[in-house]
Amino acid sequence: SSERLARVSEVVRKHVEAGDVAGVVTLVARRGRIVHFEAQGYADLASRTPMQRDNIFRLASMSKPIVGVAIMMLLESGDISLKDPVARFIPEFAALDKVAIPRPGARENAYDTEPAARPITIRDLLTHGSGLLSGGLGARAAAQLAPRAPDDTLATYIPKLAAVPLDFQPGTLWRYSGLAGYDVLSRVVEVVSGQSFDEYLNDNLLEPLGMPDTGFYFDGAQARRVATIYARRPGE
Repeated sequence: SSERLARVSEVVRKHVEAGDVAGVVTLVARRGRIVHFEAQGYADLASRTPMQRDNIFRLASMSKPIVGVAIMMLLESGDISLKDPVARFIPEFAALDKVAIPRPGARENAYDTEPAARPITIRDLLTHGSGLLSGGLGARAAAQLAPRAPDDTLATYIPKLAAVPLDFQPGTLWRYSGLAGYDVLSRVVEVVSGQSFDEYLNDNLLEPLGMPDTGFYFDGAQARRVATIYARRPGE
């Protein structure tokens, strides 16, 4: 419906003019054909740079499906199993055998630990059922128990997480692990493949699919196409 597609432009325009967003790229495809593709607003407010249809945006947690595909490719090749304990690939995780529980009558965030009923598995990480840095007591202690240094890599940082107690017994809850769970999966890809995570993605996923604008760092012309990130603060 051309009339309904026109509503997309109108709704986006109102949000841009209201200052809700700096700029937006919208695309609608149906049956393999693009029927709407438009850029509105600004990629950078300070320079008043107009948004273009080929601007590059940060993926944030939408990188998780990409990690998931990499893991499933290793599953398909027989290199891993969903039932595999993470300690098979990251030996330090054999020590990740405790769960944080509230300490009765103690100050906020104080906890005791109880033994983990079982090790965390690849499936647990994929489905946010591991309890690793999932917003509970263990996650709140992570900065002290497993500090992340500016020069840490997956190889140097992920083993540190074995010192952090889980937030719940593996497989008993669903609770989002915003960073740690999929960072660990990325390290598993490195261990199994023998490549750095970015190299594995480029060689096996991004380049074969023709995705040259997806990556971790950009320079040159690509860097100039990255849209500026803005955040709304209270009262603004």
